[in-house]
Amino acid sequence: MIEILKHLDWASALFALALTWLTLWLCTPLARRLNLLDHPQGRKDHEVATPVTGGLAMVIGVVVAGLVFVPEIGDGFVGFLGAAVILLVIGVLDDLFDVRWTWRVLAQVSAALVMIYVGDVRVEQLGPAVGLSSMSLGMLSVPFTVFATVGLINAINMVDGVDGLAGSLVWAALLMLAAAALYAGNALIADRMMILMGAIAAFLAFNLRLPWRKRASLFMGNAGSAFLGLVIAWFAFRLTQNPGHPVNPVLALWLVPVPVMDTLVVMLRRVSARKSPFHADRNHIHHLMLEAGFGHTQVVFVLVVFSLLCGLAAGSAMRADVPHPVLLLAYVLMCLAWYLLTARLERVLHVMRRLARLSGRKVAPASPPGA
Repeated sequence: MIEILKHLDWASALFALALTWLTLWLCTPLARRLNLLDHPQGRKDHEVATPVTGGLAMVIGVVVAGLVFVPEIGDGFVGFLGAAVILLVIGVLDDLFDVRWTWRVLAQVSAALVMIYVGDVRVEQLGPAVGLSSMSLGMLSVPFTVFATVGLINAINMVDGVDGLAGSLVWAALLMLAAAALYAGNALIADRMMILMGAIAAFLAFNLRLPWRKRASLFMGNAGSAFLGLVIAWFAFRLTQNPGHPVNPVLALWLVPVPVMDTLVVMLRRVSARKSPFHADRNHIHHLMLEAGFGHTQVVFVLVVFSLLCGLAAGSAMRADVPHPVLLLAYVLMCLAWYLLTARLERVLHVMRRLARLSGRKVAPASPPGA
């Protein structure tokens, strides 16, 4: 780990961090003037209207840092920028006017197509994931890439329900992706990810609950969660589809286990109940943990540690030459186990309350049915 840290581009990360932090500070009064605020209502847990400028600031920090530190602007940068701008615009409009989910998905599809045709980033080979040397998607490459990108964007959006959670999970995923890139000999991609990690770290300084701050002072908004979903898709595809420095696609799944697993299970359960897969509810893993007695900061800590352990276990298994189909099957079984566990609310809450007590959290006894 120490050797990995030594090889990362800390200068670009610190520059992005400082610039994003400054932008966040400057945007706060502007957000209140333009009513770019998230007001407490419905399922939302915050108590006061909170600026949603985190996504805008992160995009500015990443783009400017990229222009300063990326020597070759042609390295897919225009495609990344175009896709990010589309998501930023629809995200800000959604934060302001609550855009219908169909328009959001259309914008996400458009961003994915820009990523594919302008950035030249797509999924073409899935063979290594199932133990084959080659299995080209051919004509299915574009629709598969669009589907996976839209899925990741919505996975990050859906996990953004607790202060600091989405940003921390993406930061952890980028750290592990950077480690995988360095291990595969792709230091250039690792340096690019450091810019994103610096920008996200600046945002988390405002978004995490801290001992001297009981609630987040700003949110990333739908623009921010969409942007971070694009970031994960972009770097995961570039790493796993690079024949010169190959990283197995299965590993990417294990680096973002919580958002992907949670989204798959929740959407499948909604469809089974004949509801829209985008129907909002409080059945996500972080909602269940809060109901079981975990604190907000504890939810973030537990899920980030779980993600890091999943990534470490998957990486170690690959180095030990565990067959890739076995790792893929293990991921599917983990998702299935979570689906079965959450089939009954009282069962999953009972398990989580026991985990909360083991972590030292004082948990009130469950209310009797009908209370």
